[in-house]
Amino acid sequence: MLKNLEKYKVILASNSPRRKELLSGLGICYEVKTLPGIEESYPDTLSGEEIPVFIACEKADAYRQTMHSDELIITADTIVWLDGLVMGKPEDEEDARRMLRCLSGKTHQVITGVCLTTTEFQKSFATVTDVTFAELTEEEIDYYVQKYKPMDKAGSYGIQEWIGFVGVEGITGSYFNVMGLPIQRLYKELKKL
Repeated sequence: MLKNLEKYKVILASNSPRRKELLSGLGICYEVKTLPGIEESYPDTLSGEEIPVFIACEKADAYRQTMHSDELIITADTIVWLDGLVMGKPEDEEDARRMLRCLSGKTHQVITGVCLTTTEFQKSFATVTDVTFAELTEEEIDYYVQKYKPMDKAGSYGIQEWIGFVGVEGITGSYFNVMGLPIQRLYKELKKL
């Protein structure tokens, strides 16, 4: 179905096991290649969808100098957006608990920015999913943070884990976007190449 990708060596520039799992689900051949020390900061003037798109493009630009003409690099960044504030990856367990308390009983947005880059072009986009959490008890928050160690996850949670089973009351938009890669939208964009 994605015969147009045969001319490219597809590279996923991410160590995320969830992104690897989702991209593998498309049935395309790819390899994982990451560069150490890529900065994930952004200008204070950005908000919402602009933030993860900016970071995904910055990640892609770090590869440009060493890219070959037959390579297609996929970079992505995911944030949790609540009341005009970004919730990235927690600094420690207490920060994870603080984030989950903030999300408890509210609806937030999970926004993933994706950047597709070759030596000839760059295309970026964002996907937004609304997620509504039930009220979480301190006991539930402690259990999740202790058992699942969500230090590598935006907003301190993985929807595919225990907290998603017991805490997510509703979702509007792509479930896979909440996991870290809006795979249906990515497929659509890859078909256009």
